[in-house]
Amino acid sequence: MKVMGVIPARFASTRFPGKVLADLRGKPIIQHVYERAKKAVSLDKLIVATDDQRILKAVENFGGEAALTSKRPHTGTDRVWEAVENIKVEVVVNIQGDNPLLHPSMIDAIASAILSDSRLVMTTLKKKITDREDFSNPNVVKVVTNKEGFALYFSRSPIPYQKTPSYFFKHIGLYAYRKEFLSIFTKLPPSSLEKLEGLEQLRALDYNYQIKTIETEYDTIEVDTPEDLEKIKKEIR
Repeated sequence: MKVMGVIPARFASTRFPGKVLADLRGKPIIQHVYERAKKAVSLDKLIVATDDQRILKAVENFGGEAALTSKRPHTGTDRVWEAVENIKVEVVVNIQGDNPLLHPSMIDAIASAILSDSRLVMTTLKKKITDREDFSNPNVVKVVTNKEGFALYFSRSPIPYQKTPSYFFKHIGLYAYRKEFLSIFTKLPPSSLEKLEGLEQLRALDYNYQIKTIETEYDTIEVDTPEDLEKIKKEIR
């Protein structure tokens, strides 16, 4: 199998418990994510990885495929690895379960990039943004890259420095990994920068692994709070 998509989903979210089961136009959020991801032409298989029976049953009820993981994983990436550890696959795509506005082409972009270049071990997305409020918003992660599109740094702070930002790149948390690298990554101790920023992808940079960023025209709104869900409902309307 070439490419497998995994949607890690947990119930115990600090700011919005059970958010992936929250209703959005008659469907749970996780169903919107699953149905959109299913349209990606690059995926040979798609599953939801969860440690909660309520989420497992919800996915099975709408006809999706789900796997029950242990309570042990500390991050979504750990849960993804637990789901694919014993599966023969070349590339694994980590798809956030709280992103109901996901566009299928976003998955195809990072999957095709890593498949077409054997030197790449990890790919992700960036989106050009001009909103000044987002530039200073710590919940909007920024990324700066070199001329070849490899990430130099990710931060919740406004980067790069601009008195009046004309544009910046927002990081969109969708990742494709080579399975061998995913195994290595999940065994690395959390890095100091990762802990300071609260951004897991900085672990790869701290240990000298490159992350190739692919620019997308599509933006996303992640559901971290009930207010985010209301924002998405307005966006859809």
